[in-house]
Amino acid sequence: MTLVKERPRALLAGASRRWVRLLPWGVAFVLCVALLPTTIVVLTADYGLNGAVASALAVTQAAPLLLAVVRPLRAWFVIFAADVAGALVLLGVDFEERLLWPFPPMEIVGYVGLCLALGLRESRRTLVLVWLATAGANVGLGFAAPHGADARSVLLTILGGVTLLLGGALRERHEVQRRLAEQETISEAERERRTLLEERARIARELHDVVAHHMSVITVQADTAAYRLERLPPEAQNELTSIAATARESLSEMRRLLGVLRNEDTHGELAPQPDLTRIGQLVEATARAGTPVTFTDCDAEVPEAVGLSAYRIVQEALANVVRHAPGAPTQVSVSQDEDRLTVLVVNGPPPQAPAAPLEEHGTGHGLVGMRERARIIGGTLDVGPLPGGGFRVAAQLPLTERNVT
Repeated sequence: MTLVKERPRALLAGASRRWVRLLPWGVAFVLCVALLPTTIVVLTADYGLNGAVASALAVTQAAPLLLAVVRPLRAWFVIFAADVAGALVLLGVDFEERLLWPFPPMEIVGYVGLCLALGLRESRRTLVLVWLATAGANVGLGFAAPHGADARSVLLTILGGVTLLLGGALRERHEVQRRLAEQETISEAERERRTLLEERARIARELHDVVAHHMSVITVQADTAAYRLERLPPEAQNELTSIAATARESLSEMRRLLGVLRNEDTHGELAPQPDLTRIGQLVEATARAGTPVTFTDCDAEVPEAVGLSAYRIVQEALANVVRHAPGAPTQVSVSQDEDRLTVLVVNGPPPQAPAAPLEEHGTGHGLVGMRERARIIGGTLDVGPLPGGGFRVAAQLPLTERNVT
């Protein structure tokens, strides 16, 4: 298998704004265009260097700045060697003592820009080695100074070190922020997943009561069939006894499963699970809390799992109205249409925006729970804000059995 090397990215290539991504290229281009002719003029006019040699040094010292946007370390090797070579070449000409040596001002400017690129890309170890190489070259060339020791000769070492430190600090700060953002994204995904799993376990515990009731009815009917029905054949009696035994075994397995879903802090619920007949009580309690609610009931006979899901959806929707839009006029309607039950909760905007939520902690269901309850029984849930203000929750719950994946 052939390994394809990843193409190096330019500095700040991951920035969200386009002008930030183009900034390194713009700075490198300006430095290259400004330093190239300036270096030629200064080396020839002030230092008295041959024009061809000055041009060659100018190209090797300024042009690699464009490469530094993508590969700053490679550009450093070229520019560092060119700067040292330029200092050695200047030893062969006679220039005034006032002029800066071993690195003229235009070389310092280009080198500082290069150090900034290095700091934004390379590791701490590389930056330390670059600075040591710079300081070593600076000190070594100082022994060959044509006009004696000059405090200005260490200017490149000082400015380069400061720039490397600044660039490295900016790079590490950006790296820390990036990792924090990634961790927050992962944590948020984990929180959503945990909420979903907890809600599924909650729904499973509630549905356990519904299913257990049906299984208990099957067991009782199968066990008492021999006493309720006259002249029951022995084969049928044996079959009913087997059905009763299977139902009891299924109940035991369900209790085992419920023990897995229930954590240490969760206690068994002794009250029967609510259904459609309890929605009216929810509406009355919400109205007593100061939220005007109108309720339209269809008095339908629905499966217990559907009635439980409808009740919980209305419960959470009304709780959200009380928390986020207290006093908002609300309409609750439950209607049956052929093979489905439609649950609709619509509230308008509140009379006045609350200064803070009336409740800091929800019931634990939320939109995730409502969606899961509708999905588990093969239904759908549509929620969203209304154009004129307010919120709408609409659930379609099938009354016939569906395959849910």
